[in-house]
This record gives sequence, C-alpha cells and structure tokens, in this order.
Amino acid sequence: MTTEHRPHGNGPSPNTETGPRPIRSYVIRSGRLTSSQRKAIDNYWQDYVIEYQTSPLALNALFHNKADTVLEIGFGMGDSLLEMAINTPSVNFLGVEVHKPGIGKLLHGIAEAGLDNLKVINHDAKEVLLNCFEDESLWKIQIFFPDPWHKKRHNKRRLIQDEFVQLLASKLKVSGELHLATDWEPYAEHMLEKLDTCEMLVNSAGPACYSASGDRPVTRFENRGKKLGHKVRDLRYVKS
Repeated sequence: MTTEHRPHGNGPSPNTETGPRPIRSYVIRSGRLTSSQRKAIDNYWQDYVIEYQTSPLALNALFHNKADTVLEIGFGMGDSLLEMAINTPSVNFLGVEVHKPGIGKLLHGIAEAGLDNLKVINHDAKEVLLNCFEDESLWKIQIFFPDPWHKKRHNKRRLIQDEFVQLLASKLKVSGELHLATDWEPYAEHMLEKLDTCEMLVNSAGPACYSASGDRPVTRFENRGKKLGHKVRDLRYVKS
C-alpha cells in the first residue's frame, strides 16, 4: 500500500467545549526536517506559502498571471506537482499539504526552478476547500494516492466521502476536472461509487469505469506501489 498521507490519531472524541472533533484523514507525522528542508522553510516560506484564511482567496492576486488554477490536495514530497508546474508555466498551481518535510522539499524545488506559478497552503484540505475558494473558481482538482484506510473500522476516515465529493464538485468551474488516483483496489471501488453518484460530475471514462492516467507524472508512491505489484487506477470526472 502506498499513501500520500498516514492515519491520524485525532479521531472523533467528545469535547465539552467545542463538540466532537472532526474525523481527520491524515496524521501529522513526526519525521525530522532535513537541513535543506528547514533552510527552505526559513528562506522561502514568506514567498511561496499562502497563509490559511477563513475567507475566499483572490486567486488572480496570488500569481503574476491570471491563468486557470489547479489545486492538488496532499502533494506528499511534491515531486510530481513541481514537475507539472515546471512543464505547464501557463497554468497556476496551489498545493495543500500538512507535512512540513514535504513542504520544505517543495519550497526548495520552487526556488531552485525560479517558479512563479506554484504556491503552497499548509492547512487541513477540507477547511481550505470550504473557506478559501469561491464556488466554481478552480479549473482542476487533483488528489493522488490519499490514504486508503484499508481496515474496515477505519473506512470512515477516508477523504473521499459523499459530503467531501459534493464540496469538491462545487469548487470546480463548469467543464473543470477532478482527477484522483490510488493503488488500493478497494479504495478505488469506494471512490468510483462516491463519484459516480455525484450529480454534478460526469465520469470521463463512462459510468463505473476507470480512466487512463493522461499526462500525470508518476509519483514516488506510485513507483513504490508498482514494485509491490499494485495496480494503479485513475478516476477522472468533469463538472457538468
């Protein structure tokens, strides 16, 4: 199994002051920052990290051009997202991630490549989607290899659930694309069921069918999964 995220220890537990805590689809790993990652965070955070806010972002003001915006949720170490931004300078990219080592590595790559079309948000993706984007403001949303939560008792922690799919679809422009990928077959089936039942989305490959990966770069997690014999399945949907 390969994942961009890891299980979160912050499950739903009672809180007498604020009510139940939200069910998270990730855990903040305690991995150490390398010296390069720490240096990149110190030097480039102010240039490339967008601070979370509870009101919609002015996307045209974040970048030097007024191009369409692609949002990637859970970019891991950021290699494939960096490659996309380098290869597609006419498109703006925003990556959402909670893990500092991955953010540090990506910031280093952004600065090294001198990119002005890629920025980062370090916050919970559900809250970012809910609060930081107007409806029908994103050209594409991509989620590659989210944690499949393969144990049945943990399935409720999967990121792709009915309510979240509705939220994803609401933020896409008409004709915008939602692209997901996983190497865990039961999660692929779960995703397919949830996405196919969303009235705002049309399966590009046809109902109950998986898609070709298209021009998506291969991620390190994907390579690891393939070495373990896992079949990768892509799901691509268009906002109707």
